[in-house]
Amino acid sequence: MSALEVIGPVLAQVAGFDTSSIVGFMPIILMFVILYFLMIRPQMKRQKEHKALVAGLAKGDEIILGSGMLGKVNRVTDVYIEVEVSSLADKPVEVLVQRASVQMVLPKGTIKGI
Repeated sequence: MSALEVIGPVLAQVAGFDTSSIVGFMPIILMFVILYFLMIRPQMKRQKEHKALVAGLAKGDEIILGSGMLGKVNRVTDVYIEVEVSSLADKPVEVLVQRASVQMVLPKGTIKGI
């Protein structure tokens, strides 16, 4: 028996394409595709929308914070915003919060009495 007769079938087996291994990975690949479209992609979209909302904050905007507090933006800096949450005896109550804590911007005139 020559070396070519021994090595030939071995090389053919190594270089051969076995479809059963690919079929075995199909459920895992399908699971990752479903995970991407149902969880990862919508979360990335929400993050992009929130980033645009926070970047677009301006003085006078009426907002809802993550804590549930309502207020009007008085001052905007790079990291923080100053929010007027109430007016007591002609002295406004202002809170300094991070910009990222803003959950929603309300239409103008939604908050009455601030």
